[in-house]
Amino acid sequence: MATSETPRDEKRAQSRLFTPLKIANGKIELKHRVVLAPLTRNRGLPLLVSPDASLCPEIANRVWYPDDLVAEYYGQRTTEGGLLISEGLPPSLQGGGMPGVPGLFVPEHVAGWKKVVEAVHARGGFIYAQLWHSGRTTIKPITGVDSVSPSGIPWDDPEEFYPYPPPGETQRVKFRDHPSVAVSVADIKSTIQDYCAAARRAMEECGFDGVEVHGGNGYLPEQFLSSNINQRTDRYGGSPEARCEFTHELMDELCKTVGEENMAIRLSPFGLYNQARGSQRMETWSHLCRELKAQHPTLSYISMIEPRYEQVFSEAEKSSFLASWGLADVSLSHFRTIFGSTPFFSAGGWDDSNCWDVIESGRYDALLFGRWFISNPDLPWRLRRGWRLRMYERARFYGPFDDRERGYTDYEPYAEGDATETGGDQVRTK
Repeated sequence: MATSETPRDEKRAQSRLFTPLKIANGKIELKHRVVLAPLTRNRGLPLLVSPDASLCPEIANRVWYPDDLVAEYYGQRTTEGGLLISEGLPPSLQGGGMPGVPGLFVPEHVAGWKKVVEAVHARGGFIYAQLWHSGRTTIKPITGVDSVSPSGIPWDDPEEFYPYPPPGETQRVKFRDHPSVAVSVADIKSTIQDYCAAARRAMEECGFDGVEVHGGNGYLPEQFLSSNINQRTDRYGGSPEARCEFTHELMDELCKTVGEENMAIRLSPFGLYNQARGSQRMETWSHLCRELKAQHPTLSYISMIEPRYEQVFSEAEKSSFLASWGLADVSLSHFRTIFGSTPFFSAGGWDDSNCWDVIESGRYDALLFGRWFISNPDLPWRLRRGWRLRMYERARFYGPFDDRERGYTDYEPYAEGDATETGGDQVRTK
């Protein structure tokens, strides 16, 4: 039986979820509000596979590019007037976080992402490039260059392993054995220019419709925002306001480079991922958001991750952790109010059982779907028509794999008899 949150067909079709939404300061009009979340899938191909990595140690098996399979994947998940956010694209070799992730800093990247953009545009969709710098969450054996962070703080757990073996090796290595290097002010300026160069390539050469900065999940911008990782005493640390300075400078320069209306940012004010567990959450992110709104009032949209959602804890564990900081019953409403009319997107565990009321009430302007978009390339249609969602295969989320297409492009769209009307149940059909 359908609940108040899972309406039948006639109500689904009339839902605010399937009404137009203008982003990019009115330049782009979406036809619905079901957005593909940025999802790391590790399906890129190595740019150079050399039996002797010493021939070119900074490149061999460390730079990955998107090919026709990646273009097919994004094309499958495109609907007319729909918005897709790319997986995180490193703006430099140093920013790369793991194998199989295509960046946006060499010509082969540009050629590959241009194919992806063309596949999306051919189906009438829009796609933004998410720029992602891993900072201290990568290690030198993976990238070939020093990993960086605000202060060079060692990884908390001395026994935690990096999830992938270095190129040419079979054994994983520990984070603690490969500490990050604290960035100088000159390094900060250089890193921001890497972002800007990647944004320019995205817009001018690849044809992306906009650029999103990954400012959450414990990656470089959030490392600057987090007091347990950022222990600087210069203009980039020491107070909530100073810890926001890197992100402000980054967004300032990106807006100058590609235009404020083409820029967006993703934030996770209550996230704990990658050891981003600093204090003064409300003070820090409130200041950040107020300044972003004041300095860049026409940003394309703001994307935030739900407080209840966490990649490393259950919802109950996450709530307990936040409560220990005096952050019980937190929500994104405070930040939604700060940004006012700027389109506000939410990510984190949305599915057919919980997505309706938050959109109908106007709490959010659009919702980002990840896991269910992986296994249901026609997700907007399934939600609109009440078709059951095909279950995903979690073990195939992250590559690299030799059989790259499995769990990537082999999910079929809905076919008659494949699923029936439902009030939100999910079934495995493969």
